[in-house]
Amino acid sequence: MFNSKSEKAEEFICHDEIMDTLAYGKENENNVQLIDSILQKAETLVGLNYKEVSVLIHACENTENSTLREKIFKLARKIKEQIYGKRIVMFAPLYVSNYCVNGCKYCGYHTGSCIKRKKLTQEEVANECRAIESMGHKRIAMEAGEDDINCSIDYILECMKTAYATKNGNGEIRRINVNIASTTVENYKKLKEAGIGTYVLFQETYHKPTYERLHPSGPKSNYEYHTTAHDRAMQGGIDDVGIGVLYGLYDYKYEIIGTMLHVKHLEDTFGVGPHTISIPRVKYAEGVDLSLFTNIVSDEQFKTIIAVLRVAVPYTGIIISTREAPDFRDEIIGLGVSQTSGGSCTGVGGYADRVLRGGSNASSSCDDQSTAQFKVADERSESEVLKMLLKNGYIPSFCTACYRAGRTGDRFMQFAKSGDICNYCLPNAMLTLTEYVLDYGDDEFKQLAFDVIAKERQNIANPTTKAKFDEYFERIKNGERDFRF
Repeated sequence: MFNSKSEKAEEFICHDEIMDTLAYGKENENNVQLIDSILQKAETLVGLNYKEVSVLIHACENTENSTLREKIFKLARKIKEQIYGKRIVMFAPLYVSNYCVNGCKYCGYHTGSCIKRKKLTQEEVANECRAIESMGHKRIAMEAGEDDINCSIDYILECMKTAYATKNGNGEIRRINVNIASTTVENYKKLKEAGIGTYVLFQETYHKPTYERLHPSGPKSNYEYHTTAHDRAMQGGIDDVGIGVLYGLYDYKYEIIGTMLHVKHLEDTFGVGPHTISIPRVKYAEGVDLSLFTNIVSDEQFKTIIAVLRVAVPYTGIIISTREAPDFRDEIIGLGVSQTSGGSCTGVGGYADRVLRGGSNASSSCDDQSTAQFKVADERSESEVLKMLLKNGYIPSFCTACYRAGRTGDRFMQFAKSGDICNYCLPNAMLTLTEYVLDYGDDEFKQLAFDVIAKERQNIANPTTKAKFDEYFERIKNGERDFRF
């Protein structure tokens, strides 16, 4: 049972506590003995508290501490693979509406933008899903701006129903994560009944004065209501929630401590921390002046953010998007990332049009950006991203088994925190990759994938699990689908 009475936002995201914690980190940035003890603790997979995180991020900011950064990067890789193995979960964002009444100064959807407004009909939603399925995706992140008139909760629920009902050959959407504005407990209950996977909402920035300056109008301007959204989602019965900030809006060290305080609040209140932490950076968008943002995060700082979050919250899924350039994205995946997208379209509609123009493996460069929330930096096709992962020894995973088998919320956390989740992740990743290979892969992809599968099969330690995997693997090759552990 959890405590259903939530604190006020400023009680768990306390500015004074964050400032004191940052001061503590600064004071101990050269405390070698303390840093070593923190890293030893992290290696046991128990995670870190926000004060320990402050020490690490301050120590890493010292330009002379390159050896420490590499040590943390190496530890982050080790922790990620201990818990989740080599698998990288794949998803596709599906933007269904860009109507928005908020005035967010960093977002292409803001109410004063000249962006072309568009909302998908249910027929268009189905067409988009068929196109996404033709790319091999089983998991989508449904996204929309905030506008109760043009994009009500009933519209979102209808889109979810359409997505789940739309099939394309062997393709189907098996999990829908939803990223929409903060809403009521009753609406979260409706999302739960509709089969939501994870409810995702970014805080954008935990620094309240900056938040209020960047959100001058619209319902999102209410810091309190926005920051407590995940509480209401969990009170509404949603087991898994995702958090994140938009790095570059305020000092990244402040944001990391704010994130850790939010993690602590969710764990203390509901017994379950965030299922995912997303780490987007501020990027160019229609009508957005990047010169207004003086806290842009460098590539080196961004790598530190990923690695420190991985060692601090080892059980969570860390998500990067196509906001990052191809070569850099390939590099940072090795720092603890566990979920990513490929061939993404950030405009409203566009997947179906892409298939008509160049097939399911066309790059995202052909997308109509007039309806997009931000410009995609990685324009590679889904197939190109997957081949890159395989060549680097990763297992692209289309698995949604935990959600459908009831391994969500505190039950999922029991498996993740103990490290047992890898016993499900590895075989399920390989089984869903086999589905993809047979349904969508070209000859090069098949060779790459089956080589990786043959190698990783040896890492299934339990003989019974290995025998069952071999059975499922052969049955999939013979045309059957949807086997899972």
